[in-house]
Amino acid sequence: MSHPTATPDAVVEAYVATWNETDPARRRAGLAAAWTETGIYRDPVMAGDGPAGIDAMLAGVQAKFPGFVLARTSKIDTHGGSPGGSPGGPSGGAGARYLRFTWSLGPAGGPSVVEGVGFCTLAPDGRLESVVGFIDKMPG
Repeated sequence: MSHPTATPDAVVEAYVATWNETDPARRRAGLAAAWTETGIYRDPVMAGDGPAGIDAMLAGVQAKFPGFVLARTSKIDTHGGSPGGSPGGPSGGAGARYLRFTWSLGPAGGPSVVEGVGFCTLAPDGRLESVVGFIDKMPG
């Protein structure tokens, strides 16, 4: 994951895997591989700074919602960030800098409880610099 040839699909799959990993040591290893040391996560209800902060955030989600899983629910839309730069498009984008995909969170095998979209910025080495989430569906 931590090399420039990481594909958008591989980046997002690693991201989703860290959300779903319940073993703390494996989750931290996945975060270290998928995120830069200064990576940030933001959405309307939570935030994490760096792999340690994101790990604490994910552990909190798992404690509050045991058995819930995150799933990607769309193709990955990409672009390179500059007009005339790398082409984007669904699951394309060798050299992509920005990614967008929709996701759902809910009980394994059950209906989604929370749904939204994630916007990601990649570092030159292909790891995540930032993920900004917007929530489209949330109870309450």
